[in-house]
Amino acid sequence: MAERLGFPPLAREMAAEFAGTMILILFGVGVVAQVVAGGLGNHDSIAWAWGIGVTMGVYVAARLSGGHINPAVTLALAVFRRLPWIKVAPYILAQFAGAFVAALIVRWNYTEVLAAFDPGHTVKTQFVFSTLPGNGTLPVDLWGGFRDQVIGTAILLFVVMALTDLRNNPPLANLTPVVIGLLVVGIGMAWGTNAGYAINPARDLGPRLAQYLTGYSGAWRDQHGDLYFWVPIVGPLIGGVIGAGLYLLLVGRNLPPEDEAVPEDELKPEYDPENS
Repeated sequence: MAERLGFPPLAREMAAEFAGTMILILFGVGVVAQVVAGGLGNHDSIAWAWGIGVTMGVYVAARLSGGHINPAVTLALAVFRRLPWIKVAPYILAQFAGAFVAALIVRWNYTEVLAAFDPGHTVKTQFVFSTLPGNGTLPVDLWGGFRDQVIGTAILLFVVMALTDLRNNPPLANLTPVVIGLLVVGIGMAWGTNAGYAINPARDLGPRLAQYLTGYSGAWRDQHGDLYFWVPIVGPLIGGVIGAGLYLLLVGRNLPPEDEAVPEDELKPEYDPENS
């Protein structure tokens, strides 16, 4: 449809990134609202719903844009020449917009529940939409959250690079988004304490702005009063480049060229182009 209407390729890619990121946040922020304010579910359901959101978001956007749905992914790919720099700002803008719109939808849908659970719209439900150090209750400060975001996003990009490298036996039959979703579930279960595993600047900033505009006056600060909003932006952007670079250094540069990575006769049992 977009092509028939004459939309340029970049606009179609931006629409895909907007839609994919919106799906991610509808699942992710929605489940946190349900668990925190609605009392249904627990940490495991949060981790699984975020992973499912990533999987579905990537599937939505993958054909048109590659399904980044994360500025840390977009920046890392550009740094290592997997994406033209001219696409970086438009992709990130679309990702942020998708996250913002999705957060507004969740905020609207859970209006009554959030108001009943936290009438003052305080830090008690602030982390429904945006992250806080120590999830708002544990003794983790701003710099502990920053360290955590660098490490967590480095893990994300290291493994994403491995899963999407055609020379490295990636998942076949279009299952890469599923495995990336499982990766996010794993990060959530292992790296969620210190900073809520945002590992995605759009995922945090879009909902943070949405909550600020809908009554959360303290949205930009953490429970200690520190200006915190920059941590889940800068930390993931740095960590993503580190993780992607480490993959290329430790693994990527040591793999054979793509046409030599897997002998043709080894691919036939799983994938036969003539019968696909």
